[in-house]
Amino acid sequence: MGWAERTPAAGRIRDAERARDGLRAALKGAGITLPPLALDGVSLVGDFPRPLVDLGRCTPQLARQLARAVGKGAP
Repeated sequence: MGWAERTPAAGRIRDAERARDGLRAALKGAGITLPPLALDGVSLVGDFPRPLVDLGRCTPQLARQLARAVGKGAP
């Protein structure tokens, strides 16, 4: 194992990835596609803009809370 895998930052990144993956799985299991909440500025530029809506960011703790809430409502 290299030094990067042992750093606190690497652990936080892995934790955030697990939280993201858990939320993604819970949403998919409940048949939910969460609509994004903000417009992506880059997608608005150019002669033929293709606006995209972006969900944004949340903490790993909030991702876990959302995953638990969605999981409780899944059939």
